[in-house]
Amino acid sequence: MQLEKIQTKIYEIRDQKIMLDFDLAELYETETKYLKRAVKANIKRFPTDFMFELTKLEYDTLRCNFSTSNNRGGIRYMPYAFTEQGVAMLSGILNSDKAIETNIAIMRAFVFVRQYALTHKDLTEKLQVLENKYDKQFNDVYEAINFLLQKDNQETEQKQRKRIGYKNDEPI
Repeated sequence: MQLEKIQTKIYEIRDQKIMLDFDLAELYETETKYLKRAVKANIKRFPTDFMFELTKLEYDTLRCNFSTSNNRGGIRYMPYAFTEQGVAMLSGILNSDKAIETNIAIMRAFVFVRQYALTHKDLTEKLQVLENKYDKQFNDVYEAINFLLQKDNQETEQKQRKRIGYKNDEPI
């Protein structure tokens, strides 16, 4: 199973990486209703940090932002969102060879996404440190240039002021 295909089906909702029930059903090559039926029969295995039902607003936002569609025109029930732990728990209730193979591929995709996010976070932090460092250095350079410009302006003003007293260039 292609890692890229699975990664495109991992979304972020409520600050969690999730997969939707209809995407999982597609990957497991089953119908969504059978997946939901298996989950409902084992609902104690799926606390809210493993699986939750999307609100209409979350689903509409997801559809607009990511163009998700289950190609059925509309839905009667809001989809379930499965966290990484919820997908792992699915492996305990779906026992076909296809389900096992798919589950392994999905776990690898979640690990890849997590590692990518951590790397991205580290890079962001490093860039922030560099930005702060160089901002201070640029401020120091800017202040030095300002000081030199002010000093030059003062010297120019001093030379251009009207002199008083005896002047060498005037005839007596």
